[in-house]
Amino acid sequence: MPRTIAVVAFHGISPFQVSAPCLVFGSDLRELGVPRFDLRVVAAEPAPLRTAAGFSIHTPHGLAALRHADVVIVPSWRHHGAEPVPEPLLRALRAAHARGATVVGLCVGAFVLAAAGLLDGRRATTHWHWAPAFAARFPAVNLDPSVLYVDEGRVVTSAGIAASLDCCLHLLRRWCGDEVANRVARRLVLAPHRRGGQAQFIEQPLPPPDADARLQNLLQWMLAHVDQRHDLDTLAARVSMSRRTFTRQFQKATGSSVVQWLTHQRLMFAGRLLETTDRPVESIAADAGFGSALSLRQHFAARYGMPPAAYRRQYRAPA
Repeated sequence: MPRTIAVVAFHGISPFQVSAPCLVFGSDLRELGVPRFDLRVVAAEPAPLRTAAGFSIHTPHGLAALRHADVVIVPSWRHHGAEPVPEPLLRALRAAHARGATVVGLCVGAFVLAAAGLLDGRRATTHWHWAPAFAARFPAVNLDPSVLYVDEGRVVTSAGIAASLDCCLHLLRRWCGDEVANRVARRLVLAPHRRGGQAQFIEQPLPPPDADARLQNLLQWMLAHVDQRHDLDTLAARVSMSRRTFTRQFQKATGSSVVQWLTHQRLMFAGRLLETTDRPVESIAADAGFGSALSLRQHFAARYGMPPAAYRRQYRAPA
């Protein structure tokens, strides 16, 4: 029998959030010898449901449909997970998991699973921007905000909205094999499997406008000279601070150490060159301040989970 998949919708949901699992699991796979999934959009609140785009979703399925679902997907939640989850939905999720269903929290849908207690003691992820709030609210969860998705067997979570597609393709691959998942990915014009994690998409912001002007000027200068070697004493002298004061003020302004900040900027610069040029890795490593291709490869593997060549193949802009 085909799997029954229930996608939980609610008032204010983004159409993309509810459509991501529907695109993957709503595909007609019969030509590949795979029965169609029994896909149902389930209303967590009285229908019709108002979407964030202004139109409504009409579905005949309420929370009672979760009693018969093999997979329950919570694609998001209101106010980036901050709004309390209604108790009927929490009870339905607990009951589904207790009887053996796979429960999936996409993006901030992970907040809903955590509120139901289904992530306690487990590894999980969510959108990197809301990870600090998640960690503070659910300390019993082993949060990993650096990955695109986490598969804990019958409990699965994913990062941001686009990573919801990665997660759904992963589940399709787990259930139906690589060929089926790859066919669906091609139909959706998606990479069948993205290597790396959320760290690829996290920008390191510059300090706030009220930060010391000397530090702001220094950061701009460092960005323009990422290829050069920098030491704390020289940088501190440029802003007329002691080494100790400079280190403290830099941490306060950027949220990281000088070495961490500079390495991040160098990786971003190298990534842009990999995406937009055909220059060899050795040349990019020198211009980004890594000194050698080996050093660049080591840093790329540590930060992105892939070597520079794989990054270029994945993210190279079309000619």
